[in-house]
Amino acid sequence: MTERIAIVGTGLIGASIGLTLRASGFRGEIVGFDVNPAESAKALEIGAIDRVLAGREEVLARDAAEIYVLAVPVLVILDWMEKLAPATHAGQLITDVGSTKVEICGLAETLFNGSGQAAFLPGHPMAGKESGGAALADATLFQGATWLFTPVAAGDTPLAERWRELVAAMGAVIRDIDEVEHDEVCAWVSHLPQMLSTALAALLQDTFSHDAEGMAAVQAIGGRGLRETTRLGSSPYSMWRDVAMTNTKPIAETLLALEQRLAHIRENLRTPELRDEFATANKFRAKR
Repeated sequence: MTERIAIVGTGLIGASIGLTLRASGFRGEIVGFDVNPAESAKALEIGAIDRVLAGREEVLARDAAEIYVLAVPVLVILDWMEKLAPATHAGQLITDVGSTKVEICGLAETLFNGSGQAAFLPGHPMAGKESGGAALADATLFQGATWLFTPVAAGDTPLAERWRELVAAMGAVIRDIDEVEHDEVCAWVSHLPQMLSTALAALLQDTFSHDAEGMAAVQAIGGRGLRETTRLGSSPYSMWRDVAMTNTKPIAETLLALEQRLAHIRENLRTPELRDEFATANKFRAKR
């Protein structure tokens, strides 16, 4: 039987996975489904998938694939897990690329990895772009990027090992992490930067949107620093809504810590405390 991988969600990440699988030597069949037919059509056009699955019923058909990759927002991943559980069986693997893991792992432990059930291996590639869509898919997107796995009980199967091998062949660096630690760390290194960039971009928009000359001056003078700091402000709410809803407490804690740090800086703009903040920041950057 030809090895087949089904990618559910053929936007930026899903289509990039398809392109990278092919570029790294995968010889099986790659099929794809997206609720937006334009996305799956584009994925087919650029060679990210070999065939489009026309509807959910094709995704849920028995033996539609050996490996299913859920490359959709977190709440949609949870929904697909519920649908795939009764439609799959032992000898199949489901994995995901969700940005939060506690809820996904909790559901996986109830629906998968048991006797007669498909295996589930939660995953999260730390790669992406501020804009989405198959048109922006990139076969080098995962090169050198960290790909996190949060293994759940009894999820160690030959197909799980096979998926790890395929991910490594994509050029990603694999790291296992507990789901609670994953969500706490990602709140700091991914979710907080997104919220900070969104807040700054929204503040600038609100402040200068009614002043055409002022907005033009901000955009002309801001330079690279402003562009880089607000780059994530282009990210879609549709994805980050799910992140915020499934990792609320850790994100709120990081935002509170940042608010307190900003208040400290505000209160010490004319004292040596500001120098100390720069020194501390410099130490962190020197480690990168």
